Amino acid sequence: MPHGRDNITGMESLLYTAEVPFEAARRDGRGWHGHSFRLRARVRADGGAADPDALAGACAAAVAPLDYTLLNEHLDDPADPRVLDELGRRLEAAGVVPHRLALRSAPDRGVGREGGAWAWRAFRFEAAHRLPYVPEGHPCGRMHGHGYLVVLEAAGGDPEALGEAWAPLGQALDRACLNDFLDNPTSELIAVWLWEQLRPRCPGLIRLHVHETEHSGCTYDGAQHTIWKAQRFEAATCVADADDTRARLHGHGYRLRVHVTAPLDRVLGWTLDYGDVKAAFAPVREALDHQRLDTIAGLESGDVASLAAWAARAARQRLPELLRVDCYERDGVGAIAWPE
Repeated sequence: MPHGRDNITGMESLLYTAEVPFEAARRDGRGWHGHSFRLRARVRADGGAADPDALAGACAAAVAPLDYTLLNEHLDDPADPRVLDELGRRLEAAGVVPHRLALRSAPDRGVGREGGAWAWRAFRFEAAHRLPYVPEGHPCGRMHGHGYLVVLEAAGGDPEALGEAWAPLGQALDRACLNDFLDNPTSELIAVWLWEQLRPRCPGLIRLHVHETEHSGCTYDGAQHTIWKAQRFEAATCVADADDTRARLHGHGYRLRVHVTAPLDRVLGWTLDYGDVKAAFAPVREALDHQRLDTIAGLESGDVASLAAWAARAARQRLPELLRVDCYERDGVGAIAWPE
């Protein structure tokens, strides 16, 4: 799923993030059907939630009246944008002001709002490629393949219209060799090519995401590329001053996403090599993996927001192109930090 806009600056360098599921049915022009929804929220540190756990609790309380119900009994219009508006109203009534709010109504689609409203739709295709300009011996110089995931975001968009815009591209790319379309099919140049193909058919397009694997991907908005690399580590912690079970020594399988933005290398066709991003971040990950976090200097508070900020500062020293670090202690619950 899309990860929103990077418009946090100055003191607004940290967001709490949480997501919660709920089940609901609705009746519309297609008849009766049900969904496994997910509400996803991001809130500034001064946005009414004390921490990511508090945000998760507020989200759970917001969706609870709709869980296992017929949405038509709560809303005149049970379409995704209206459901999202209702959930946003419930959060704000509880004193939580979302910076970004999104609703996934199916694994491949949803809506969101952050300033303006948008819809997103995800598509998959399987393809081969090789990168002809990488250094000798680089694995991407060999012909290989990926199961690609492409996510389109369009302002005020309609997921069905996004599907119509994508359909001819999906048919052409699935089970094809990308070198037949592009001389140098890096994720970044694939994103540019897709943008050029889709923008005339989808004038509301605001960004697209090309996931080369589940661990790496690229975002393009028509002007700038951002790439990300996923990491994981296992650690113990104890949250200082917590008045609940977090005060006990416990642990998590933490997940990180390291986001990098840089000018496109005109020869290699990428911003940075995903492998180089992983290698640059490796010492930061190794300092955290299989450790007790609240015994590490700067992490005495033991909470995930402090961890995200610590990781962003540490990574920036080794990776000047770093944009932000997303850190999750469990599914969807965590913090996003921009280096100061």
